[in-house]
Amino acid sequence: MLQRLIGKTVSMLALALALVIPDTAFAGYSFSGIDGGTIDLDDYRGRPVLIVNTASLCSYAGQYDDLQVLHDRYGARGLLVLAVPSNDFAQELGSGKEVKEFCALNFDLTLPMTDITVVRGAKAHPFYAWLRDQYGFEPSWNFNKVLIGPDGAMVDTWGSATNPLSRRVTDQVERLLK
Repeated sequence: MLQRLIGKTVSMLALALALVIPDTAFAGYSFSGIDGGTIDLDDYRGRPVLIVNTASLCSYAGQYDDLQVLHDRYGARGLLVLAVPSNDFAQELGSGKEVKEFCALNFDLTLPMTDITVVRGAKAHPFYAWLRDQYGFEPSWNFNKVLIGPDGAMVDTWGSATNPLSRRVTDQVERLLK
């Protein structure tokens, strides 16, 4: 009797934890969009997603051009390229409006962007906290790239120095789009 009660209690606890702790990137994570509104990762379930923490004043900001090329090249086939501006390394402009204007003027960006978002530490956005807790990944600098597969699991990560158009990135994206 006691074993059965304990078994049921453990099963209920496991179910409750599964409902509270998402196990995929698509499980309830959303970002505030730079244009207002919400970017809900659940809307991209079944598609690969490349998420990049960005900063306008970073020496890697030229990668915005290549992120736009990825968006243009693979977006119609299902890839979401999402820029996540962050000031975690003190290289972002003061507001989402300034970031949007900067990117429009300098890079003619049309890919989706979030509002300025914390990506590291105790106050990290829940998506980035999930990456840290589930995979041990936390951005070490601006323009770190995270590829999420159609199933919502992390596929790969790349540091700032890896160009978004490198074979390392595009081979993985193309593999997921087949």
